[in-house]
Amino acid sequence: MLLNGIKIVSFCHFLQGPAADQYLADMGADVIKVEPLTGAYERAWSGADVYIEGVSGFYLCANRNKRSIAIDLKSPSGKEVARKLIKEADVVLENFRPGVFARLGFDDEELKRLNPTLIFASASGFGSSGPMLGKPGQDLLVQARSGLISVTGSPQSGPTPVGAAVVDQHGGALLAMGILGALVRRFREGKGTRVEGSLLNSGIDLQTEPLVNWFAGQIERNALDRQKNLATWFHQAPYGVYPASDGHVVVSLCETKDLAEAVESHALRELVGRNRYEERDAFAKALADATAKFSMAELEERFDRHNVWWAPVNYYDDLLYDPQLVHSEVFREVNVRGRKIHLVNHPNRYDGKVPDLRVLALDIGEHTREILAEHGFTPSEIEHLFASKAVTAPDADLGEKGAA
Repeated sequence: MLLNGIKIVSFCHFLQGPAADQYLADMGADVIKVEPLTGAYERAWSGADVYIEGVSGFYLCANRNKRSIAIDLKSPSGKEVARKLIKEADVVLENFRPGVFARLGFDDEELKRLNPTLIFASASGFGSSGPMLGKPGQDLLVQARSGLISVTGSPQSGPTPVGAAVVDQHGGALLAMGILGALVRRFREGKGTRVEGSLLNSGIDLQTEPLVNWFAGQIERNALDRQKNLATWFHQAPYGVYPASDGHVVVSLCETKDLAEAVESHALRELVGRNRYEERDAFAKALADATAKFSMAELEERFDRHNVWWAPVNYYDDLLYDPQLVHSEVFREVNVRGRKIHLVNHPNRYDGKVPDLRVLALDIGEHTREILAEHGFTPSEIEHLFASKAVTAPDADLGEKGAA
């Protein structure tokens, strides 16, 4: 794979950081996930209280293709283990609150001393400085602060959050991109790089198109007031969501004449040649009145015949059977302690192939022993680390009894 031979030590939890290093792990990097002895936060929380034989769905969504080592970073012996990992790494990634990793003994200067060409990447809510430095950073909070919630909703509906942690996921992708750029620089110039990603910047980056138009066009808030079917404040009609007799469709780009013929709408015919942004409310109402009379199957045939850009509004329980998603191998069936579930695959294809699932660390510290051995610890040193509670693994108690 693309990143074979690259070693990444990840001190990450929640979603932004784990999503970033999962992208890199899928691309072939050897990612070592450093967890506290009690496990990463995402092992103990899951949306909708979903656990698969005791394993959190939240954990499973962003920890594919990583090995797990459990270390007490507050103990002297645990810190020494971390130092050895860092010395041999190409990349160290962390997403503690700003300053926490440094207080644990791993500030920029210490990392440079341990590994002069190290790429040191941090993910945070608001960056490493500024008035929001001490505030908690989380997807919903950033959706609000970045303005995303305000424009997703309308004055009639009120501010409306996006129904997924899009800022976290996008932030992970941006951080992975930054790390890849730093790796190129390292190979070209032999230099390390300090890479910083923040949720707030990621939330803004998601909205580049509307923000540029808002400020350049000197738009005011009344532009948010729009007919309920319209998806955004800045697109011309018919860009939005429309009812069918048995579901909903979205319609994006098309000629008004073609759309009017597709749904046999006299009101839309009357609007041919008119400005579809200035009169977007009238367009949207006319289209909504027309589409409601047809079934989804009827709209599919009519829209395709008249070259209308459209899509059905799918629900999650439709996705496993979507023919394009099946063809593209978007989901992967995996066995978790005897139960089959579906994970979302890496989004890209390399040489036409989906990256393999090489490892899935279901247990805290599942690879602690092998990782310690790889980094030069002798069997007796490893048992001493377990005995002193500096590290742990699923078989820790068995090892201690054997040593006794």
